[in-house]
Amino acid sequence: MTAALGREIDRRAARYLEGLKRYRNHPYQRDIADPPAIWSEGASRLLDHGARHEDSGDTGDGVPAPDRSVLVVPSLINRGYILDLSRENSLMQWLVSRGFRPLRLEWGAPGPLEETYALTDAVAGRLERATLAATDFAGKPVPVVGYCMGGTLVAALAHRRPDLVGAAAFLAAPWDFHTEGAKSASLFSMGMQAFGPWFENGLPVPVDLLQAMFTMIDPLVALRKYSAFAETPQESPRARAFVALEDWLNDGIDLPGRIGRACFEGWYGRNEPQRGTWMIAGAPVIPGEIQLPSLHLVADRDRIVPPASALALANAIPGSETRRVGLGHIGMVAGRSAPAAVWPLLGDWLSEQIGRRV
Repeated sequence: MTAALGREIDRRAARYLEGLKRYRNHPYQRDIADPPAIWSEGASRLLDHGARHEDSGDTGDGVPAPDRSVLVVPSLINRGYILDLSRENSLMQWLVSRGFRPLRLEWGAPGPLEETYALTDAVAGRLERATLAATDFAGKPVPVVGYCMGGTLVAALAHRRPDLVGAAAFLAAPWDFHTEGAKSASLFSMGMQAFGPWFENGLPVPVDLLQAMFTMIDPLVALRKYSAFAETPQESPRARAFVALEDWLNDGIDLPGRIGRACFEGWYGRNEPQRGTWMIAGAPVIPGEIQLPSLHLVADRDRIVPPASALALANAIPGSETRRVGLGHIGMVAGRSAPAAVWPLLGDWLSEQIGRRV
């Protein structure tokens, strides 16, 4: 029995290492350039995906007009090109093909301007000014789409500046950080205790630390995915899609120390958004006071933002619409099933909101 167990462990370890080696040696390189920016500040840019469509010469039914603009806000932790991952997998280009003009906020890696940022600086400063640029470009308030942590920040924006936000869509946006199944709350709270002195000195939260803590939610995920990749034909579209996603996961950015502390202590520790004690620019963020149309796409297989965490925000905003999809946190925006199961839900809702405002 002991010998058989040892052989099985060796076999699984060898398959995992083979998958990891194949990933590192795969020839795929992301060959999709960022579109031009209509606004920038510090490390952040507002990227106009409609302009890329125009520059490509593939005009189709015409370049979407500025009044069809949609502001898209990703998380602060990861780079926003998960929404524009490759030529074969891009929510942004899908929206362009449906007549929208997506303007994606790319937060960028913290530089001298951002290294001391707090959440108020991110929301009432950077995000608000990016939204002003989007409304100037569109000539009217724009629908705003927030993904993951970006959705939490969009809720604060919608509460603070409803004059700039035409409507708000939330994709897997966390709100109740102590909900059942939220293992990340206890993990991140422990992380805050362990790295408290680090934050006291105002140092950024290293992306490697963030990745390690998210990995602890499902410690065997790397074993499973690289073992499966070892058996995937390396020239197949599926292999290229795997490498594209892994490259994005490994291309994270550090989090400003004050923002990291607010998330660890305030969100995961004290559950401030759900309790109504999360403050932006000296005022609490109260989703019950948001009087804008809102859509909430909730991923039922999400281990990073458990469904109940995202549903808490949907239940708090009056008149919200909720759609649940049987996908995971990343799968809902960049998985193989997303173009059929998720993107049309967002597109139909955006069409309704833009038409209503016209």
